[in-house]
Amino acid sequence: MAVVKSSDSGSADSNDTAKEKPTEFPEQNWGQYYDPSNIFCGKYDCYKILSFDYQTWGRTPPTKKQLTQSYRSLSRTWHPDKNSDKGAKERFVKISQAYKILTNSKLRREYDHFRERPDEYFYKYGSSVYIPAPKSDTIVVVTLLLLLGCAFTWYAQKNRWQQIADRVVKDAVEGLKAGEGASRESLEVRDKAEEMLKGKKEEESKSNGVGGKKKGMKLTKKEMRDKENEELRPIIVDLVNEIQDFGFGAGFHQPTWRDILVVKMVKWPYPVIMGLLWEVKYYARRITKSEMNDNEREVLTKRAVGNVAWQASSDKDKESMLTQELWVTANLEEWIESHKMGQLSTGQQKRYNRWMKKEGKKAGKSD
Repeated sequence: MAVVKSSDSGSADSNDTAKEKPTEFPEQNWGQYYDPSNIFCGKYDCYKILSFDYQTWGRTPPTKKQLTQSYRSLSRTWHPDKNSDKGAKERFVKISQAYKILTNSKLRREYDHFRERPDEYFYKYGSSVYIPAPKSDTIVVVTLLLLLGCAFTWYAQKNRWQQIADRVVKDAVEGLKAGEGASRESLEVRDKAEEMLKGKKEEESKSNGVGGKKKGMKLTKKEMRDKENEELRPIIVDLVNEIQDFGFGAGFHQPTWRDILVVKMVKWPYPVIMGLLWEVKYYARRITKSEMNDNEREVLTKRAVGNVAWQASSDKDKESMLTQELWVTANLEEWIESHKMGQLSTGQQKRYNRWMKKEGKKAGKSD
C-alpha cells in the first residue's frame, strides 16, 4: 500500500511539474529577415520558422520532403484545432506561409537571392514601413490654410492695383496725350500735379523775394522737360497712391476686407447662380425666337469688348457699342481696328493707312 501510495504521489508531483513548466514562444527562434513589404515571411526567417538554419546546412539544403516533414510536425503542435493557446492561430499562419514559400522553387530562389541583397529587394518591392506622422489638429490646419489664402488674395489684389498704378504714373510723368495712349486718370493726375508744382514754385519765389532767381547754365527744351518731369514724379506718385479705384471695373482697386478669401467664398455662390439663371433665360428666349432685349445686348457687348473696356467707356461710347452688335465676330474685329486707330496720333494714323494700302496691294498681286 505504501508503495502504491508513493507511486501515486510521485505521479501527481510529476503532473504538477509538467503543468508549471513555462510556455515557450517559438518566435524567439525564428530569426530575422529584411521583408518590410511582407512578400515572404515578414520580419522572420522562413527557414527558421520550419526549424532549419540557413547558415549551418552547408551544401546540403533541406529538401522538399524534409520541409514537408517539419511542416507537418509543427502543424500538429500549432494548429488552432489542436492548440488552444492565444497565439496558436497566428503561428500556424506563419508556418503555413513559410512552407508555401520554401516549397515553391521560384519563390525560394528569389528568397535566397534577396537574403544578402536588401538593396535589390527595396528596388523591386519598395518599403511599406509605416512611420506614424504626428497628429495635427484639423481646425488649426484649416484655420492656417484660410489665413494663408486670405493673405494671398489680398496680395494678388494689391498687385492688380499696382500694375495699373505703375502704368498711370509712367504715362503721367512722360506727359502722354490722349492720342498717344494716355488714360483719363493719367491726364487728370498730370494736370493736378502741374498745378501743385506751379503753386509750390510760386510760394518758393515769394519766400526768396523777387530777385531770388539763381543764374545758372542754360538748359535745352528737352533738358527742361526732363527736369520738370522728375520734379513732377514724387507728386504724381503721391496722387496715384491716393486713388482707391481706377474705375476700369474688373477689380482694379486697392485691396479691402471684401477681397480676402473668406469673404469671396461667401459671395461666390450668388454670381454663379445668377449667371446660370441668366443663361437659362437667354437660351429659352432664343428657342422661342424672341427679340433680344436691352439687358441681353449689354451683357453680350460686355463679354465681347471686356469689362475693362466697357467700364472705361463713356455713356455715349457705350450706346454706340450696343448698336454695333459687337458679339458678332466680324463687327468686333472692325470695332477693335477703329478703336486702335482712335488711340493713334494724326501722323500715326496716316502712316498706318499707307501701310494698310500697301499690304492690300501685295495681297491683290499674290491672288
